[in-house]
Amino acid sequence: MAIKYDKLFHLLIDKKITNAQLAEKAGVSANIITRLKRDQYISIESIEKLCRALNCGVDDILEFVNTEDNQNG
Repeated sequence: MAIKYDKLFHLLIDKKITNAQLAEKAGVSANIITRLKRDQYISIESIEKLCRALNCGVDDILEFVNTEDNQNG
């Protein structure tokens, strides 16, 4: 399983929030935003900060995707 943060970036567009504004509002570093763009791991603490800043749930910003199909090819 892999994590995708596409939902987060769609939410930011809907709320008209820039990446820099999100980082400031959530109190996370620019490195966290970069990791999100690359669908890399971030801590649960950072996820919690993002959810609090955006007033949303975890399922509103991330989703798990099955990677087994890519491994069987």
